[in-house]
Amino acid sequence: MRTSIPAWAAAALVVSAALIAIAEVAAPLRQPRERRTVRLARNLTLAVLGLGVGAALQAAFLLRVAAWGLEHQAGLLGRIPLQSPLRLAAAFLLLDYTLWVWHWLNHRVAFFWRFHRVHHVDRDMDASTGVRFHFGELGLSAGYRALQIVVIGAEPLAVAIWQTVLLASILFHHSNTRLPVALERVLVRFLVTPRMHGIHHSDVRAEADSNWSSILSVWDYLHGTARLDVA
Repeated sequence: MRTSIPAWAAAALVVSAALIAIAEVAAPLRQPRERRTVRLARNLTLAVLGLGVGAALQAAFLLRVAAWGLEHQAGLLGRIPLQSPLRLAAAFLLLDYTLWVWHWLNHRVAFFWRFHRVHHVDRDMDASTGVRFHFGELGLSAGYRALQIVVIGAEPLAVAIWQTVLLASILFHHSNTRLPVALERVLVRFLVTPRMHGIHHSDVRAEADSNWSSILSVWDYLHGTARLDVA
């Protein structure tokens, strides 16, 4: 059984990160308030600690949970006869929606917010903000992720695909990238964009309590929490 990130997923993330880094330099969305080198050093230090915890839990825990669920046909999808493509698509959608719930809880439950606020206190916002998480939050999220996998019945391939797309999306929508207005208007109907997620990182509570989605923006539209009216 594979207990490490697939090679295709690692390659996809490296390419995504490189393209986003280029886009941030070519078309910045916001002007920085803090020296970039200082921020990068701080954010990447937190990222090394956090990703170390995340990678260890991924290898030792989450993939085994997904494999166990597949073997025992656990969860919702284990009880519904679906062809493989439909099963993968359903797992992707359900994992993404239940992550919306987890993100909402991280802002609403004081205990979770103590860890999640580390992500939000970054004075500026770029792709490095997307890897700035307290290792405690990543540990807690691994437990929630295991619950997602078991209840949904997501198989290992679905988990690997979703997590790869999720990480690329997190880097993208935290990035300091200005999209052409016409492209922004189309993309935001389906995907979380840097401008949309930037509103969520606002210091204004009414603005921050919106745009909880991580990949697909549809969840905020369905819950009435989408907000796009902030410059």
